[in-house]
Amino acid sequence: MRLSDLSSSGRLLAALSVTCFFALCGGATAYFMPGMAGEPLAAEQAKAVLAAHYVGSKACQSCHEDQFARWIKTRMANVVTDPKLNPAIVIPDFSKPDPLVKFGLTDVDLVYGSKWKQRYFHKVGDEYFPYPVQWDITNKLWRPYHVADGTDWWAALYPDPAGDNSARPTGPLCDGCHTVNYNIETKTASEVNVGCESCHGAGSAHVDNPVRTTILNPARQNYVQANDTCIACHSQGQPLANPIQGKHYDWPVGYKAGLRLADFWKLEEHKLGELSFTHFPDGTGHKNRMEGNDYVQSLMYTRGITCFSCHDPHGTENDAILKRPANQMCQGCHVPGTANGPSEASVEAHTHHAATSKGSDCTSCHMPLIEQTVANISVASHTFKFHTPGQTEAQKIPNACNSCHKDKDTAWAKVVLQDWGTRSPWRVSH
Repeated sequence: MRLSDLSSSGRLLAALSVTCFFALCGGATAYFMPGMAGEPLAAEQAKAVLAAHYVGSKACQSCHEDQFARWIKTRMANVVTDPKLNPAIVIPDFSKPDPLVKFGLTDVDLVYGSKWKQRYFHKVGDEYFPYPVQWDITNKLWRPYHVADGTDWWAALYPDPAGDNSARPTGPLCDGCHTVNYNIETKTASEVNVGCESCHGAGSAHVDNPVRTTILNPARQNYVQANDTCIACHSQGQPLANPIQGKHYDWPVGYKAGLRLADFWKLEEHKLGELSFTHFPDGTGHKNRMEGNDYVQSLMYTRGITCFSCHDPHGTENDAILKRPANQMCQGCHVPGTANGPSEASVEAHTHHAATSKGSDCTSCHMPLIEQTVANISVASHTFKFHTPGQTEAQKIPNACNSCHKDKDTAWAKVVLQDWGTRSPWRVSH
């Protein structure tokens, strides 16, 4: 319904509602109004891209220079790289011998990752396989890389008794998310890396007729489909159709921008109360690549907020390609002393930490680094839950207090929280 279709009183009420929403969100609401129902235009856009063919990200550059220039520097645009074309992507010094590394840089055909860990692939026939080692970027050392049985669901279905990953090709286990339009029959992709068409759909119709009806804009979709664009690869699960042509896949085969992810993909199952390889007992992710599994449980998701309300996949200078630094991002809507909270008058009153302390970073408590990616390195939870010290005692879920105050125990943390006087004693003690 258009605003002009409302009565005068209805228009006044709508205007007041929007004004209040803008006030509560600190003037940053342009990022936070994707529309839970989506726009009719999204269906027309989806129809166009599903009938089109892929043209590659470079076809977008001439018209979208700013977005392309930012995207090309992102980790998504460089998740898989040929080291012969870009030697600078290689982080460890292969000239220094290590007993774990039984191959040279000249044996590497593709390099994966650049933030937490880096892995190395070699081609055998028409498939790529990872070497059984990885570089731990944070700790600056080599570590073994081999998925053990009883961990990821697919491990037992790709038995690898030699432990060298020679029986685990990247096609069924990786490539659908690290490329655009990976074809499981030809084992080829339209583009390596996460390109423009991963999110916006096939672009030939838009190249021929560059109007908004010929390319998909996820911001015009309803919040479920909009988030599907990211959840497709930022989640743990498996295709509904597994096995497909005799193979088990670890990415949503058949899904593409414009379709409904739930028709192709199911999230990793979890039994509440159990600590598993993928989940903590309350359902929070236990390992990396669980952002989607986490996020669909969150209140943010149910309110229609999208991943790109906070992150800009085209690229920014901020960590995690956030649109603004993390605290600014959160406090754009969660203004102290408002209905969106925190209810206290200031951030310091809410956190009981100095404004410049890590304890006053919104993400320290609401997005703690508790989901393991490699060794002692973990990534952020996306449920936005505050896990209490009592949960740590009862369910072994790490809590934010003791994650920072490692010299203290949970009993200390519970007493401190109760002394704050701004937290429910029922909540912090359980």
